[in-house]
Order: sequence, then C-alpha cells, then structure tokens
Amino acid sequence: MPPDTLHVQNFDLASTLDSGQVFHWSREGEGFSGMIGDQPVRLHQRDENTLLVSPGSSALVSHYLGLDHDLAAIQKTLPKRDKPLQRALKYAPGLRILRQPMWECLATFITSSLKQVPHIRQISLTLRAKFGVQVEPELHAYPTPEALAKAGEQALRGCSLGYRAKFLHQTALRIADGTLDLEAISALDDAALEAALCTLPGVGPKIANCVMLFAYERLGAFPVDVWIERALRELYFADAPDELSSKQLVAFAHQHFGPYRGYAQQWIFHHARTSGMFSRQRKGD
Repeated sequence: MPPDTLHVQNFDLASTLDSGQVFHWSREGEGFSGMIGDQPVRLHQRDENTLLVSPGSSALVSHYLGLDHDLAAIQKTLPKRDKPLQRALKYAPGLRILRQPMWECLATFITSSLKQVPHIRQISLTLRAKFGVQVEPELHAYPTPEALAKAGEQALRGCSLGYRAKFLHQTALRIADGTLDLEAISALDDAALEAALCTLPGVGPKIANCVMLFAYERLGAFPVDVWIERALRELYFADAPDELSSKQLVAFAHQHFGPYRGYAQQWIFHHARTSGMFSRQRKGD
C-alpha cells in the first residue's frame, strides 16, 4: 500500500526525532523507522510541506509529532530580544515537542541519568529486544511495566543499566501493581504532577520535568540537565557562571521564557548539544 501523505508546516522531522526527546528511532533510507506505542511506523519528510507516513497511521503520527502545535503562536510568546534563543530557533525552527507514551517516556528517562545520547539509545533498544513484544524483525515495542517487574533487577543490570536497574525495576513494580496510575495523575496541576512523579524511585525534578514535557504535554515544564545548565550559565550569565544555583537558573527560565518555556528549553538544548557551539563539547554526545 502507498504511504499516507500529511501536509505539514513549520516542521522538521529529523530535528524532532534527533533532539534528545526520544531515542529509539532509526534512519532507514531517506526516512525513519520506529514505534509509536505498539505500532510500527515509517516516516519520510519528502519536502518542507510533505510528510509520508505508514498507511493508516496519519492520526497516530500527527498526534505523536505534535503537528497541531501552532509554532508561530508559541514563538510570539517568547522573549523577542533574546539573541541566544533566536539563534537556536533559526538552527531548528521546525522542531516539535513529542507526545510520547507515558510509561515509555518515564522508563526511558530513568535509564538516561548521567548517560550520553548513544548510550541511552543502546539501552532503549536492548530493553526492547529482550523484554518487549517483537512486531517486526527489527522493531520491538517498549516493554510493559509488568514485563520489567517480572524480569527483575539482575536481568536489567545485564542491559548496561548499572545502578539505574534498581530504580527502573522498583518503578516498574509500582506502576504494575497500581501504586501510581500514570493516566490518573494527568489530571493534576503541574506542581502536583511533578510531586507525584518524584515519589517514584530514581525520579527527581529533572526526570519529572522531562516526562511532563514529553509525555504529559506540559509545555511550561523546563528540564535542566547538564547541557541546559551549561547553556544558561554561558549564554545568559557569562559574567557570573558559577554564582547562581540550579534552582535560581530554573526560576530565571520560568520568568524569562514564558508559558511555552518547554519549547524554548528544547530549542536551546538541541542547539547546544548538536551545533558545536561549546568548544569543549563532549565527543559522541
């Protein structure tokens, strides 16, 4: 069957999938192959206005890729005279915030702590291959909480998780037995949602905000990892890079970038990590 055609505006597939939100998509010819939940999907952006997707997957893909986000309206809310942000916007203007499955996003970011992007990707693919349902020869769904709870901590350590294996296993147990209902907490406000997520093993404010931004569509969430902290210090506080605490940087971001600061964060993060803007950028990350 021929692929479905989606007409897009202000969208960049490669930047979106390579921007550190998600880690399992693979280059396949001129496009990408991967999973959205338990559905195998192939994507190819033929030109700036045309996205080819697997037959019958248009609605699923549109939702996942955030194609309904009005980037022009979002950008109007951002600070106008912010030169670092404007450079980041120019670098990847069509980058979108994804709507990922809640459990998959949570589990993936628990495994991401202090890891570089290639390592996070390898862990994700290994967990899928060992404990997820195979849907095609090279494609596996992300393992369910029940599957990882049953696997046990030692088996997870065999996937290069190190100390993260304990956190992932304990969190899987809590989700599997209903201690925390990821769907139910979506009704909470941002502060309560962050607090609820932080009750899980291995989840602190950074991981909670990643999950809020990339799975719960809380576009005001602002995760601060080493890249963002460095970017904020060097781009906005170069004269006093070590005097502000991480909490002060978060407070600055909330006030400065406005209600869609999650988008500002992702544009800055992607630019900082992939453009070579930092002379001491870590090789391979």
